[in-house]
Amino acid sequence: MQPTEKRILWVDDEVELLEPHLLFLRQRGYRVDTTTNGDDALELIRRRPYDLVLLDEQMPGRRGLEVLGLLREEEPHARVVMVTKSEEDMTLEEAIGRRVDDYLVKPASPRQVLSVVTRLLEGSQLRQQRAAQDFATRFLELSRAKDEARSWADFFSVYSELVDWDLRLEEAGEQGLLDSVRSILVDLRREFGDYVRDAYPRWVSASAGDGVDRPPLSTDVVARWLVPRLGDGSTLFVVIDCLRLDQWRALRPMLAELFDVDEDLYASILPTATPYARNALFSGRFPDEIAAINPEWWEVEEGSLNSFEDELFRQHLRELVGREVPVHYEKVFSDDGADDLVARVRNAFRGHGVVSLVFNFVDLLTHGRSESTLLMEVARDEPALRALTRQWFERSAVLRILKDAAAAGIQVVLTSDHGSILCERPVTVFARRDATSNLRYKFGQDLRAEQPAAVISVKDESQLRFPPGRLATNYLLALEDYFFVYPTKLREYQARYRGSFLHGGATPEEMVLPVAVLRPR
Repeated sequence: MQPTEKRILWVDDEVELLEPHLLFLRQRGYRVDTTTNGDDALELIRRRPYDLVLLDEQMPGRRGLEVLGLLREEEPHARVVMVTKSEEDMTLEEAIGRRVDDYLVKPASPRQVLSVVTRLLEGSQLRQQRAAQDFATRFLELSRAKDEARSWADFFSVYSELVDWDLRLEEAGEQGLLDSVRSILVDLRREFGDYVRDAYPRWVSASAGDGVDRPPLSTDVVARWLVPRLGDGSTLFVVIDCLRLDQWRALRPMLAELFDVDEDLYASILPTATPYARNALFSGRFPDEIAAINPEWWEVEEGSLNSFEDELFRQHLRELVGREVPVHYEKVFSDDGADDLVARVRNAFRGHGVVSLVFNFVDLLTHGRSESTLLMEVARDEPALRALTRQWFERSAVLRILKDAAAAGIQVVLTSDHGSILCERPVTVFARRDATSNLRYKFGQDLRAEQPAAVISVKDESQLRFPPGRLATNYLLALEDYFFVYPTKLREYQARYRGSFLHGGATPEEMVLPVAVLRPR
């Protein structure tokens, strides 16, 4: 491509030897000024802005590293490439420590110099253009794959690719193409809901490996991904509540230097809510199976159903492994006391078993957003929610613990129990006073939705693998981006919850979840 004119300053006491390099850059549209010493370079930089400085390290007078230090004081964000004859590690490390943007060792060819210059000055624009070209090439095939999706694997594949395009095009600033991605996602969401309405009863009535085409479910996670990792030492099992696939992929680059990451996808059971999905994950059982073994648990308030996760988890491991597996289990609601948590986990790593940690921050953020005008503004959409998740993660106890695990050579299984979806459309439901208050799923008697196409309506609890309820109890699960409102509180609910991230229903964002095996590098 022909770059827009950018100004480069090349500082080198042997500048007369660089004529081929200067000509090569100028022919490609760059304006290049030269000087032979650091003092003159600093004076030139004070007079006019430069897009890039190529700085020789070994010059009479001020060395390049000294000039770099002074330049950083005056122009902290200036782009600087250090050019030197020295290949000594100390010189390289000192340059990196002073925040040099790149490093060239003489003799560097004109094309090597151009490569570095292009990456620093045109890289963002080139990545943007490449992303746009790649998506334009892929758009029709992706749309066709969405239209032809017939199996869970088809839907998972299309959704996974849409997540990747969403992240890539957002980074490239391609808002117009992002709208195209999201239009495909709207259609996929609708078709996925129709598919789940028909397929889900078959999924939950079958066991893994019995020939029924179903995805791995919440009940399969521990057996499929965690148990094979168990060995002589410790294994870390991390569950981040309410972490969507796009949020996970926004976090993944932070782990790339620590671990080799193998990612798979599984489907949360319905409702995609913590009391059901996370219990199924830890226990390997559906709600009706848990209630059959411990009927008193099913009688507690819904918010207390997760009080037994550690017990369910230990029992599940015992059944899978055939022996008692030591478990260190903690549920973490905030980073208050993070130092103590990290210390306890480090101590637990010395054992021989599973260190299991549940982090609730993302779920608390999602719920709190509906109640806080400030959070609603800060996390107004999916990119903003991802940004907040990244900011939390990079300063969180989770990342500290993962770094400790990597240093100790401990394998990690990291997953989520359910996701969430940005809800924009209300659907009126008619219910008795006994109905539950959830905004994406409801249980009760004589429940019905004003728009039947907006929900999955279930009258036979066995289709959800729920224990038998009261006579005539039925269930509603929201589809697409709908949320439930009552006719008597229509305006109140619309004003309060429109634009909220909610969960409990049947969408790819809520159901299609990451499970990652992290192997220390």
